[in-house]
Amino acid sequence: MVIGLWAVSGVMAAAILILAVKVYLLKKSLREIRDGFADRLMTGTNTLISVSSRDRRVRELAREINVQLAQLRGQRHRYLQGDAELKNAVANISHDLRTPLTAICGYLDLLEKEETPETVKRYLSVIRERTEAMTQLTEELFAYSVLVSKGDSGERNPVCVGDVLEECIAACYAQFGQQKIVPAISLPSRKVIRNLDRSALARIFSNLLNNALKYSNGDLEICLRESGEIEFSNTAPGLDGIQVGKLFDRFYTVETAGHSTGLGLSIAKTLTERMRGEISASYENNRLTIRVVFPEF
Repeated sequence: MVIGLWAVSGVMAAAILILAVKVYLLKKSLREIRDGFADRLMTGTNTLISVSSRDRRVRELAREINVQLAQLRGQRHRYLQGDAELKNAVANISHDLRTPLTAICGYLDLLEKEETPETVKRYLSVIRERTEAMTQLTEELFAYSVLVSKGDSGERNPVCVGDVLEECIAACYAQFGQQKIVPAISLPSRKVIRNLDRSALARIFSNLLNNALKYSNGDLEICLRESGEIEFSNTAPGLDGIQVGKLFDRFYTVETAGHSTGLGLSIAKTLTERMRGEISASYENNRLTIRVVFPEF
C-alpha cells in the first residue's frame, strides 16, 4: 500500500515537473515572440521572428506573425513612398505656379496704370483679388511641403517670446485695422525666455494671428504668461465644437475661412511640436481659444 502511494506520488511529481518545464518553455517562447515583434516594428528589418520552442502551436503562431509583419512592412513601404511622392508633387506644383503667377501680377500692374473704363477696372480688381488669393495658397502649399520634408526644428537659441509676439502683432496691425479689430494684449512684466527657433516661432504666431483674422467677429485677446503659455482668444460664432476639433488637420477648412488651404494651423502644430511645445484649441460660448505652451526645459 505504502509503495503504491509512493509510486503515485512519484508519478505526480514527475508530471508536475514536466508541466513546469513546459510552462517555462512556453513563457520563454512568448517572450521571444514579444521581443522579436517589438524589434521588427522599431527597426523595420526583414529578419523573421524565430523561437527556440519545438511546440507546434508556438511555431505556428510565430509563422503567422511573420506573415502579418511582411504584409505590414509592404503597406508601410507603399505609404512612405506615396507620401514622399505626394510631398514632392506638392512642392513641384507650387513652385511651378509661382512663375506664371508672378507674370500675371506684373501684367496686372501694367494694366491698372492704363486709362480704362470703369467696367474694365472692376474686372481687373476681381482678377487682382483672385490672383492674390491664389498666390497666397501657392505660398502656403510650398511652405508646407518644405516644412514636412525638412524633418527638424532648425537651430535653437534663447529667444524672448514676448519680443517675437510683439513683432508679429505689429506686422498684422494693418490687417487688424481693415477689419476694425483692436487686439487686447497682455504681457508679463518679466521676460519669458525659451530655447527655440526664432523664425519657426514667428511663423507659428503669424499663422495664429492670420487664423484670428479669418474667424474673428471683431475682437481678439492675446495673453502671454510667465509659464510660457500663449493664448489667442476671439469670438467666432461661425464655428462649432466638431470643426474646432479638426482645425489642426492638414487641408481642413471651414466655410468661414475664405481662401484657405487649411495648412496654417497644421504648420503651426508641426512647428510647435518639433520644438517640444504643445498646441490646442477649445470652443466655448461662441469663443475660439488657441493655446500654445513652451515649457521651460
